[in-house]
Amino acid sequence: MTDGAVTEAARVLIAADKFKGSLTAVQVAERVTAGLRRAVPDVEVETLPVADGGDGTVAAAVAAGFERREVRVTGPLGDQVTAAFALRDGTAVVEMAEASGLQLLPAGTFAPLTATTYGSGEVLKAALDAGARSIVFGVGGSATTDGGAGMLAALGAVFLDANGEPVGPGGGALAQLASADLSGVDPRFAEVEFVLASDVDNPLTGPKGCAAVYGPQKGASPQDVATLDAALAHFAVVLEKSIGAKAAELAASPGAGGAGGIGYGALLLGASFRPGIELMLDVLGFAPALERATLVITGEGSLDEQTLHGKAPAGVAAAARAAGKPVVAVCGRLLLGQEALEAAGIRKAYPLTDLEPDPAKSIPNAGPLLERVAENIAAEVL
Repeated sequence: MTDGAVTEAARVLIAADKFKGSLTAVQVAERVTAGLRRAVPDVEVETLPVADGGDGTVAAAVAAGFERREVRVTGPLGDQVTAAFALRDGTAVVEMAEASGLQLLPAGTFAPLTATTYGSGEVLKAALDAGARSIVFGVGGSATTDGGAGMLAALGAVFLDANGEPVGPGGGALAQLASADLSGVDPRFAEVEFVLASDVDNPLTGPKGCAAVYGPQKGASPQDVATLDAALAHFAVVLEKSIGAKAAELAASPGAGGAGGIGYGALLLGASFRPGIELMLDVLGFAPALERATLVITGEGSLDEQTLHGKAPAGVAAAARAAGKPVVAVCGRLLLGQEALEAAGIRKAYPLTDLEPDPAKSIPNAGPLLERVAENIAAEVL
């Protein structure tokens, strides 16, 4: 590259995440492709929509050639919902948000104390029934803070109160837990490779735990946060009586606090923890696509401080920089300075707000604006 332009025959790899609330990762790739081709009709473009384990992970896997499977499961409020997982060559990609995500709640409705991950367990079981020998479990975007108790119950664990009755759904009910028995958990978990893909490394409880850090996003009041944190700590204590010191060790492990503590449940099932975007890039076949590219375009709805902590664009940029490939980013809004962008491996970012500063107008018109942004990238870089 000279003067910021790609001099050899350009081959662009578009590896962007969704623009939350306006465009899926697939739509972002389509719009950027359309804009590039308007400016440079014969440009070679390869698209690889990406996700970091949160909502949109199954869609990214399907876009990469996985088969979409649907199953009816228990939603976060106990009603039946349709959840999808992705399957290819014995590898399943399961996204907890499909069964237990915030997007499944009616607008304005939260259930911080009672929302359950039971349906996530049902999706995992469906993936095993479909023949999965390796499961990538993407967690994020959850409506729940139950430590994965619902998921474990769906897979055969038994959680009883002092009267010998099953405890109710949600994290709040764990305060009543008297005994835990994991001996009935689906034995197939001992035989499959089970990987927890998460962009958070929080422990289960405490000031950096899932209730304190993420509970408010799920409608938890300060009192609810205290209730949930105490209930989850109690959950770990009761499990320690059942399975030994491992229960306490896993509660303190990075990733245990992922998605309302479902990370803890996954670790109890024997999952290994890997940063979500790193794992998803492997699963989606990013390395060979990167090798073919002369320019990488990544992005997400908001490029901000959070982006730098394990979100998809940071993962894409890090991998591209290691391979010596230039990276630019597209985004709805840009809250990072040039220095922070370059430190992350992003040469330049192109926010939609440069074309339409009013979010009330830019969000509903994100598609056409993104095409114009891509034309600008083509003019400057290709």
